[in-house]
Amino acid sequence: MQSAFGGIDFGTSNSTVGVIRDGRAQLVALEGEQPTLPSAVFFNFEDGHTYFGRRAIADYTDSIEGRLMRSLKSVLGSSLASEKTRIKARLIGFVDIIGFFISHLKKRLEEDAGGPVERVVLGRPVQFVDDDAEADAKAQSELEKAARAQGFKHIAFQFEPIAAALDYEQNVAREELALIVDMGGGTSDFSVVRVSPERARSDDRKGDILANRGIHIGGTDFDRLLSIAHVMPELGYLTPTKDGKRNLPASYFIDLATWQRIN
Repeated sequence: MQSAFGGIDFGTSNSTVGVIRDGRAQLVALEGEQPTLPSAVFFNFEDGHTYFGRRAIADYTDSIEGRLMRSLKSVLGSSLASEKTRIKARLIGFVDIIGFFISHLKKRLEEDAGGPVERVVLGRPVQFVDDDAEADAKAQSELEKAARAQGFKHIAFQFEPIAAALDYEQNVAREELALIVDMGGGTSDFSVVRVSPERARSDDRKGDILANRGIHIGGTDFDRLLSIAHVMPELGYLTPTKDGKRNLPASYFIDLATWQRIN
């Protein structure tokens, strides 16, 4: 008897997990009854535990001593993916921290499935990195490495907008041409897909994907721009030096406004 298999959408801002039940994919409750989990990790220095999701954010906003990390997906494919960061006395790789979060999702998946889950489909954006096939492949490889380290043995990938199209297809009564717009925290994807009840039974759907493009712009970019425009000036951004010949270096403030840089 084969083990159950699931799906994980590890997002920049939020994540979801699905499992096949009664022949249909269903979302797993990840935090209480919530099917979504903020993609946040908090290393609590006071009790030594690691927390995820809303609890992670709550501990941080309650001024508990520790380290909050968000937008970790944006690290994939970048130079940061090969770097380590200090968590109290330990140096931990960013991909390993992503692995901690995936391990938490896997635990919830297996609790819902009632046993071990070794097969998973991971969602991925159309492009992790704009116009750089090598960096894009590197990002997928890093995500696969993080998932495999948590015990997943059979890993497949699906473009996130195509997964959305296949879900939508379960409810169509006739053939349609669907425009799928997936605007996430780190990327925005756009796909045109032919869907129909008859095509849903086909194993090869490549011919039904008429267009599939993405760009590395998402909600966290708007957060960054808002922070640079309205918060960073209060902290010294664009402040001139004493001699008035130049402003304070902008790079520090831009990094401070960018989640994956302050991780």
